Formats: sequence, C-alpha cells, structure tokens
Amino acid sequence: MLSEGSGVARHCAVWGSPIGHSLSPVLHRAAYAALGLSGWSYDRREVDVAAFPEALAALDDSWRGLSLTMPLKEAALAAASVVDAAARDTGSANTLVATPAGWHAHNTDIHGIEMALLVAGCVDTTEALVIGSGATARSAVAALAAAGTRQVTFMVRGRPRPETVAQAERAGLVVETVPLGVWPRADVVVSTVPPDAVTGLEAFPGSDRDESPRTVLDVVYGHGPTPLQRRARVRGWTLAFGTDMLVHQAAAQVALMTGQPAPLDAMASALAAFVDPEWGTPLGTTS
Repeated sequence: MLSEGSGVARHCAVWGSPIGHSLSPVLHRAAYAALGLSGWSYDRREVDVAAFPEALAALDDSWRGLSLTMPLKEAALAAASVVDAAARDTGSANTLVATPAGWHAHNTDIHGIEMALLVAGCVDTTEALVIGSGATARSAVAALAAAGTRQVTFMVRGRPRPETVAQAERAGLVVETVPLGVWPRADVVVSTVPPDAVTGLEAFPGSDRDESPRTVLDVVYGHGPTPLQRRARVRGWTLAFGTDMLVHQAAAQVALMTGQPAPLDAMASALAAFVDPEWGTPLGTTS
C-alpha cells in the first residue's frame, strides 16, 4: 500500500487486552514523525476477543492498520479478507492492513523474534525449548526453523496445541513435549507465556560448559525483569529482549501500513528512553 500524503488524516492503533503496558505507540509515532507523516495517528485500545468483530466493523476508511497483541492474533486472522503465507502457516496475525480488497493479515512477529535473537548473538539454534504453544509460540517456531533449528520441545501444562505441533512438523522439526518446570537440553529458550506461569526455575540449567552461549528470549515484556530472565542470567545464559522483538516487528508493520521504509534508527532511539538497558524491560507506563 502506498502512503497518502503527510497531511491526510490516517489512523492506526494497537488493540489487545491488557494493553496499558504497550510501547507500540512510542514506536509508531516516532516513525510517523521521522517520515513526515503529520496527518497520521497511532493509539492503543483495550479490545478483547468478544468485542473485536464489532470494533473492527466500526472503523471507517481513514483507518490504515492495526497492530494486534494477545488475545487477538487468531481473531484477526479469521477477520481478514487476504492472508499472507506466514500468517496462514502460523494461524496467527499480529497486523491488519487496510486494502481495497479488505483487511490483509500479516505476521511480523516472526521477523521480530528472528531479529531479537540475532541482536543477542544467537546464531546456532539446533535444539530449542518453547514455553507455551499458542499463537506467539507458532511465530517462535517459524523463526527458529528459519534459523536452522532441528528440534523443538514444547513446555506446556498438559499437551501442546495440535495446530502448533503440526506447524513444527511441517517445518521439518523433531517435536518433543515436557511438562512445566522440566528443562531439557536446549540452545535457546523462548517463553511465550505470562512470566508467573514459568515454574521450576530452581532447576533451570547452567550454561557454563565449553560451548556456544545459550540464549533466553522472554517475549512477554512487562514491568521489570521476569523471574525467567533473572534466573537465566544467574545461570550464565545470554538474554534476548522482548523489546528488541517489539521494535523490529513494529518496523515491519510501519512499512506495511505506510508504504514507506521504516526509520528503524528513529524508532529504536525513541524506545530507548522507555527501556531499562540492562534487562530490556519498560521503565514505566506511557501515554
């Protein structure tokens, strides 16, 4: 989609529940300023799955795009008229872009996860552990498969979602399952669940052998370091940050929504003012 002039009123937003912690407005507003899109706005709105269809139907032609966070990634996919290949494969859309054919669903979380791991120096991911098996876990699987992972273990309560297992198997991965709190051998751990859902951290393994550094990515950024981040650092693991995932997936969204290359440096600089550089977590709430 091509951008429509700097002075034309165009609206975008991030929807989800909860949404008060979201730093997406910081990133998108910084992008609009750097691109000279003075008529563009970006806000956030509390929307749950039940309210989503009516809220989406109420948007007028001034709306260019939506960022979707939990729990709306599957609902967004179902509402789209056009679905790109990555969103279809993962069954998850974190981005809706207005087109003449209707809403076009994309999954930029995959790119965000890829880049967050790359920024942390994670380039060898033969064995991966993914905590959770929902929509964001499927994005993690896609990113890990693209990075050369050959085996993925899902740490879940009960059984992993069958659609997530099927996606991993389509990608050629060997799939294993462990219960919460059981920590198998892994080069990289990606947690996609609320921080307090991660249990058994007293048994979290060390990374002190003569091998490539091992990496933890907790994608659910909140207020302060998560218990998993703290334990992983004590045990010698490298941290990849959910806020790095956020900035890179947002840059992809900006390009899709505006039709212009995202000003990544301007977006990262804006985010830095709100993030603890040691832990990659928000310093406080934003408006």
